[in-house]
Amino acid sequence: MLAEDSVLLRDGLTALLTRFGHTVVAAVGDAGALLTAVADHAPDVVVTDVRMPPDFADEGLRAAVRLRAERPGLPVLVLSQYVQRSYAADLLDTGDGTGVGYLLKDRVGQVEEFVDALTEVAAGGTVVDPEVVRQLLRRRRDPLARLTPREREVLALVAEGRSNAAIARQLVVSEAAVGKHIGSILTKLDLPPAEDVHRRVLAVLAFLRE
Repeated sequence: MLAEDSVLLRDGLTALLTRFGHTVVAAVGDAGALLTAVADHAPDVVVTDVRMPPDFADEGLRAAVRLRAERPGLPVLVLSQYVQRSYAADLLDTGDGTGVGYLLKDRVGQVEEFVDALTEVAAGGTVVDPEVVRQLLRRRRDPLARLTPREREVLALVAEGRSNAAIARQLVVSEAAVGKHIGSILTKLDLPPAEDVHRRVLAVLAFLRE
């Protein structure tokens, strides 16, 4: 099962995998189609990009995390130009880190290297580009690196003293959406509920220390 928004790359990977004896049961261009196709075809392994329509943010990677949660043991290989740190660690944590991989397109030196990595992931192995590991270690040193661009925008407005209603007006979203973003921010910054701690203030302090 292949998910890649670039038509040329998608067709090229399909031809490549077929040449090496694999059967591509479906090749799609967005995360929604990926979820549907996996449900329809029950593939042995999924290869997906990170940034896909509609927002070209982290849709493919979030879909991979969801698939691994819904289908324990489903091998997934992420092939991308980007290290999306906010969800890469979540993906690698699924299934005890087995049957999962994350490769960077520009750092795959040979076709055989990619095919070997796919074979290893399909067999339950783990293949992670060293650059992905380096950036994930950096993320642990910088908790704000876990936030999405929108969450950082929301936190910046919180730091300005804006209320949820004011933030909602500024970003042209609902207050419920703002509340959801703030909840995600607090979770990613490891700020669990506590009676004697104002988590919103601690989040702002983390932002100001950056």
